[in-house]
Parts: sequence; C-alpha cells; structure tokens
Amino acid sequence: MKLSSQSFADGARIPDEFSFCIPAAEGHACLGSNRNPHLAWSGVPAGTRSFVLICHDPDVPSKGDDVNQEGRVVPASLPRVDFFHWVVVDLPADLREIAAGSFSGEVTPGGKNGPEGPLGSRQGINDYTAWFAGDETMRGNYHGYDGPCPPWNDELVHRYVFTLYALDKECSSVDGQFGGAQVRNAIAGHVLAEARLTGTYTLNPALLG
Repeated sequence: MKLSSQSFADGARIPDEFSFCIPAAEGHACLGSNRNPHLAWSGVPAGTRSFVLICHDPDVPSKGDDVNQEGRVVPASLPRVDFFHWVVVDLPADLREIAAGSFSGEVTPGGKNGPEGPLGSRQGINDYTAWFAGDETMRGNYHGYDGPCPPWNDELVHRYVFTLYALDKECSSVDGQFGGAQVRNAIAGHVLAEARLTGTYTLNPALLG
C-alpha cells in the first residue's frame, strides 16, 4: 500500500496552511489556517473493510521546562515522546482520498466536535487536549486534525508521520472518547497493510534557513 499527498512530498516541509501555528511577523508564532493536508492511497489489499489514519509527531520534548522560553533552547539531546495530531477510525473501505481542508479548515479554540467525523468516520481526541488543559481560552476536547505547532526554540526539526492502516474489520474497537495510543492497541492483530508519509516543520528561525 502507498500513501501520498498533493500537499507535500515525503520528507519535505509541510506548508504553513496545514499548520496550527506559523512564524509570526512580530513575536515568535501565530495561529495558522490549520487545514488538513490532501492524502491519497493505492495498493489496498484484498479483504480491507475499513481504514484507520493516525498522524503523530515523535519529536515532542519529554520535558517542557525550556519550551517557548525566552533566552533558552530545547536541546536536540532531550528525549522525545509521541504527540498525536490526528486520529481517525472507521474510514470506509472504498475510500482512496481525503481532500485538503475537508476535515479541518481553521483553528477551533476549545477543539472541534466529535467523535463523529466526515465520511462516516469517528475521530479521536488529539494531544492538544492535554496541552491546553490549563489555558482558560483554549481548553477543551480537541477532536480530529490539528496541525504542527512545535516549540519555536527547539533545536530539532519535527517530523509528522501520517500512517494509514488497512483493517480486516469495519469498526475499530474503541468507544466514547479515545486517543492515538488506544487506537494502536485496538487495531493490533487486524492490520492487513500500512503505509506512511512524513512531513517536517519548525518554527525556529535558526532552522528555517
């Protein structure tokens, strides 16, 4: 199975229109258009009954002490953890493409509604839910796609890994409010094939070139 995009090439920088935050003319960052990128796939195995789509950033700092702090940097040597940006289950078996902007077209303070999503899908909460938990203006349950917003002082360029799974079952065994780790566990033993596409993003001026 192969996953591709008209929005960016594998290994290339994700365009700003697909990001939660973009470089600001004044200051470090401001909110972006937050559109989901275009995705298309081919080579689907026989017996596929649904798809699951997960986007995660494996380069998120494991400690937030230096994140977005003036006069400090997030060192490249700091251990990193996963941050889920998009979790979608129950995509129909005959689907071969997701149009840019069809799942997300803006930043929604407090998060998008869910779990019901476009095309008969269900969408899990992403990790902005925890990130904004202490922010009065932004807190809420963030369902669906919310794009890159890496620390503007991080020495690492972040990777955003879009993974599509072809499953042998129509509905994933998750209910209510679910996240990326739960979905990964739920689909174990039901994956017929998987494909990945990776984009990159940074807000660090020193790395933008």
